[in-house]
Amino acid sequence: MTTPQSPAQATFQLTHNAYGKSANRLVRIVRDSPRHEIRDVTVDVRLWGAFEHVYLDGSNAEIPATDTMKNTVFALGKTDFSTGAIEDFGAVLAQHFVATSPRVERARVHLVEHPWVRLPADAEGSDHTFFRGSSGNHVAWVEHDGATGTTSVKAGLDDLYVLKSTASGFVGFERTALTTLAETDDRILATTVQAEWTYAPDVDDYAESWTAIRDVLVRRFADHHSDSVQGTIFNIGTAILEARPEVLDVTIELPNKHHLKVDLAPFGIANENEVFVATQDPFGLITGTVARAAA
Repeated sequence: MTTPQSPAQATFQLTHNAYGKSANRLVRIVRDSPRHEIRDVTVDVRLWGAFEHVYLDGSNAEIPATDTMKNTVFALGKTDFSTGAIEDFGAVLAQHFVATSPRVERARVHLVEHPWVRLPADAEGSDHTFFRGSSGNHVAWVEHDGATGTTSVKAGLDDLYVLKSTASGFVGFERTALTTLAETDDRILATTVQAEWTYAPDVDDYAESWTAIRDVLVRRFADHHSDSVQGTIFNIGTAILEARPEVLDVTIELPNKHHLKVDLAPFGIANENEVFVATQDPFGLITGTVARAAA
């Protein structure tokens, strides 16, 4: 017997739906030796599938509760997440959700690992004491499609604060009646890097790859004269693609953390590019994607 449509269902249609559990903060302490390891990751789960009946008919049959998703993150965090890469853990989770829930067709897991640094080896308690690092968060997106049986992986980093005190300028830009910015060939370039890249299938070691990509990014940020933030994005993107064949494309977003030279002349003091005020907003926001050219 077909359930009759409500007036709303006859007039309107559900065009998209998905749901999940966000901000699952998993802290895993690996205690298999006196020297402990810490993993600190925030996990977001998003599922797609045959869920229309929940929205349209008020039936919750055969759909996983978001509380179950939370419990799954922590349970598999114990059994399947210790010293491996977050990309591998994300694949375990995404494949689990598709395999165990008949109505789930596709699962995406977003992971952000928060870095901790161990105390120096000569410090008392260094085997079990850490402080928060500043090398940027390791980010990953892992998606498993039940129809094709394929798992795709993207990774990236965020909150990586970098600054160089010279080798950056901005000249020759358009000037209008509303332009007040002075040209300079020597300025501070500071930014909080957000980057995302797509991996080719079958990467051998995600953790090694991520560390190497971050190191390429920081070195290229430092080793060239930046004529613009836009040019720096392209420089960094091409350096990553040249160095890491497992990367198909990379998207980089650089907010310009402005450092403005302070005018000390009213106090009779010369300022030879030494004293700046760091401003929060407004700020420039520049983004770009660099990909391999089609063959």
